[in-house]
Formats: sequence, C-alpha cells, structure tokens
Amino acid sequence: MSSHITKVALSATPLLLALTLGLAGCTTDAAAPSSPTSAGDVHSALAAHGLEGLDARGVIDKLEATSLDQRPRDLMASIRPATLILTEQSGQVTELPMPADEFYLSVAPYQNSSHDCFFHSLTTCLGELRDAEVTVVVTGSTGEKILDQKLSTNNNGFVGIWLPRNIEGTLTITQDGKSATTEIATGDEDPTCLTTMKLG
Repeated sequence: MSSHITKVALSATPLLLALTLGLAGCTTDAAAPSSPTSAGDVHSALAAHGLEGLDARGVIDKLEATSLDQRPRDLMASIRPATLILTEQSGQVTELPMPADEFYLSVAPYQNSSHDCFFHSLTTCLGELRDAEVTVVVTGSTGEKILDQKLSTNNNGFVGIWLPRNIEGTLTITQDGKSATTEIATGDEDPTCLTTMKLG
C-alpha cells in the first residue's frame, strides 16, 4: 500500500459516524477528522465508487464533472488544503494527499442566497448558480495575472479552480454582467470553499 494514501476504519457508532460525516460536509469547522486507527485497503474503497487508480486531483475532477443525480450518496468527499478525505457510510475513511504545488478552491457565486462553508464537500455542498458560464480572474499580490478564463459552474453550483500554493491575491467572478471580488489565499490554513461572493 502506498505510503501516501491511508485508509482507516472508524468505530461505526452513531455518534462518531455523525461527527465524522458532519465534518465532511459544507462546514465552518476547521478541525481535522479523527486520527487514523488502523490501516485498510484504499484501492478497494476507491473502486467501490468508480474512482480506482485516481489520485486526489483525479477524484476531485471526476466528481466535480459528475451530475448531482449521479454523485455517490453513500460517500462524503471533503477537500482540505493538504488532504482529500473520503468518508463512507460504514465509517471507513480514506485520505489522499493533495498535490504538493496546487491548491483547490471551490467557489459558489450567488445572487440571492448562500450558506456558510469552510471545507468544500464534493457530494453535499450546493450553490445557487448551477451550470452557469462565468469569467474567473485571479490576480496575485504583485499584480500578476494567475488565471483569466471563462468557466462553467458545475451541476452543484460551484466552480472549482486549481491555483498555486501559498499565494495571496484577489479573485473576481463575473456572470451575466454582474461581478464580485474578494481576497483569497492558498496556504495550509485557508478555506477550500468560498460562498461569500454575491454578484452585483
């Protein structure tokens, strides 16, 4: 088993399982999940959800591209700055390391309603603007253009962007003539979920 991938079996008591799944959803809680208690077979866990052979980026890109009605309902997929945490209904947790030089930020621009979020969940977070074309511009702290691209929000209302690690800058999203701008950072303590960009 790869030293970069771990899988643990949590005691599937209702309270512990509820706490674990709660951390994996859209949340403002910055705490880490319970520490691994035993090793397991990560490959079988990924295969059970059609994710066999994928690293963290591959899992994220595949789940983001999957329509809501096809995303696994028995799997929580929580993106942390350094780790992708997959929690199954059985209580088993699979951890995949995020790319060493990339940070994933998932953004849900909105016009009318939003929700609090700190760590993005690929299987439970929902945004307002689904399948909408947006222009995404990321500018570094010294004025350099890091990203300037037309993208589409996914079926869950979020648009995901891969950025260099350990940068600070500004993010501007424009949709249908309305825009929002906010400061962002991609360090080890920064959120992977952004739901405060009200278009106006």
